[in-house]
Amino acid sequence: MNSNQLKQKYLDFFQSQGHTVIPSASLVPQNDPTVLFTTAGMHPLVPYLLGEKHPGGTRLTDVQKCIRTVDIDNVGDNTHLTFFEMLGNWSLGDYWKDQAIKMSFDFLTKKLQIPLDQLAVTCFAGEPENKIPKDEQSAKIWQNLGVKKERIAFLGREDNWWGPAGQTGPCGPDTEMFFWTGKTPAPKNFDPTDKLWVEIWNDVFMQYNKTAAGNYEELKQKNVDTGMGLERTTAVLNGWDNVFATDLFVPIMAAIKKLAPIENEKSARIIADHLRAAVFILGEGIEPSNLDQGYVLRRLIRRAIRHGKVLGIIDFKESKANLDDKKSLGHFIGIIAKVIIEMYSSNYPELEKNKEFILDQLVREETKFSKTLEEGLGMAEKIFASKKSINKEKFDKIKKETSAERIRFIISNKYKDISAKELEEATISGEELFLLYQSYGFPIEIIEELAEEKRLIVAFRDFTEEFEKHQQLSRTATEGRFKGGLADNSELTAKMHTATHLMLAALRQVLGDQVFQKGSNITPERIRFDFSYSEKMTPEQINQVENLVNEQIKKNLPVVCEEMDLGQAKKANAMGVFENKYGNKVKVYSIKDFSKEICGGPHAKNTGELGHFKILKEESSSSGVRRIKAILD
Repeated sequence: MNSNQLKQKYLDFFQSQGHTVIPSASLVPQNDPTVLFTTAGMHPLVPYLLGEKHPGGTRLTDVQKCIRTVDIDNVGDNTHLTFFEMLGNWSLGDYWKDQAIKMSFDFLTKKLQIPLDQLAVTCFAGEPENKIPKDEQSAKIWQNLGVKKERIAFLGREDNWWGPAGQTGPCGPDTEMFFWTGKTPAPKNFDPTDKLWVEIWNDVFMQYNKTAAGNYEELKQKNVDTGMGLERTTAVLNGWDNVFATDLFVPIMAAIKKLAPIENEKSARIIADHLRAAVFILGEGIEPSNLDQGYVLRRLIRRAIRHGKVLGIIDFKESKANLDDKKSLGHFIGIIAKVIIEMYSSNYPELEKNKEFILDQLVREETKFSKTLEEGLGMAEKIFASKKSINKEKFDKIKKETSAERIRFIISNKYKDISAKELEEATISGEELFLLYQSYGFPIEIIEELAEEKRLIVAFRDFTEEFEKHQQLSRTATEGRFKGGLADNSELTAKMHTATHLMLAALRQVLGDQVFQKGSNITPERIRFDFSYSEKMTPEQINQVENLVNEQIKKNLPVVCEEMDLGQAKKANAMGVFENKYGNKVKVYSIKDFSKEICGGPHAKNTGELGHFKILKEESSSSGVRRIKAILD
């Protein structure tokens, strides 16, 4: 079964169970303040999980494109990926555990024809201290369906609990499904630590709300959120031990092999994964930069280029590439990107639509980084040569025992098996790290990777001090704490959100129709709004925008919500940020004839509730994108 067949089976099955098929949302989250990218299917649905009515109803299903960088160091093994597609089905206050588990069981055993003796499940072990009981209910449902008691394991929060997305909000236990991948019959008793048992699906039961005080309250609207990784499931169903053997990667790996023999499988896999992720991020209109999503993008591209160097394909000859156009001549990542765009455009048309932009940005970034790569590697070798590597046995032990905190922190921890002298001789200082970062454009993660190959330690905390001292740049991209979209569903946030609609309409009146929303972060305290515009706004233009917004506020205009077909919304000239995220039915919010937008978040009932609108700051966000920070007094 190839990946498209699996996708179609999944969507068809849940559609037959009364679910509305909705398209993948953007990789840039609009409603979740805790992440830089859409990391799971639930992120685009936050307002609906909190009680907003979804145009598609209370049962939904989709294939959501996702980006996760938390496991980027593990990319290159058999299962970890940066970009992946997640199959999901949703109950927004509709069915609960019994139906959710039954549908999961039926899909696995009837539609995918997985034998029952190759399945096992985990359920939540409970937390008496938080007054959260053991999930015996889910376990009982599985047993009634035929799963033996010996194949059910109860695990704690780390394994069988989801959320909340931030400090507070919806959360709850989950039940996870495992597939036996061994060549011998599955053992009678299920051991979740046995790596031959591979997790392929989980059902999350959002039944609690975590309060600011840290308490867990039962939710009035209980939701079901499920996730099945397309790549991993395709691999295990076909009996492959790694995701790179699937049809989702075979053409990409073949393109890499044409450029150079793959003598280092891990490097080839990193290139394939990182460029696939980069193509999708670029498909959203994001450019490489030193901030937020742009930093992640730059890190992925440059790490791919570095591993291209490992394989010896940086300086390939034009004739070897056998290109049919000049767009990617001399740039190996452009060649691979074209393969990825061709593979995925039928499901994600934004890739073909933005093909020129994607290839231009990749070629630019490769040109920029390649110029300093050789020189930077030379400098890195000089720095490394002045250090003394840690004994391999000790180094491997450190890696194993400090994996949770990363090797970068062991200086602060004063690791007991290494003397002060050994540590000093093996440490790359913060100043040396910053030199490689600032002068040669090496992301700190690449330097760490190079250092690890030499069994050296990086003074990461010293680097961050040096980094902040010189540049005050955000590291939120690598930590995954991006403040984007809506902070919550509160009345104040709803007012700020409504003011943002007015501001976009005013910006388009003052600056022109080339203005479109590029991203936002709305909290109860302020608005942060990114929009497409290539010039700094004048004080007069800022004043005009403020006046236009405040005029609409003074008029006390009603904010009207209508549900309609996407085609009707387009005919009505409703603004939409990411057209590909919408289903057939959409919500359109209108403020008289001043503003009309497709939107899903909370809104005020009328403009008179908003107060006085004030722009605090207007600045550059990235190339061709401006940023406004504004408040309501």
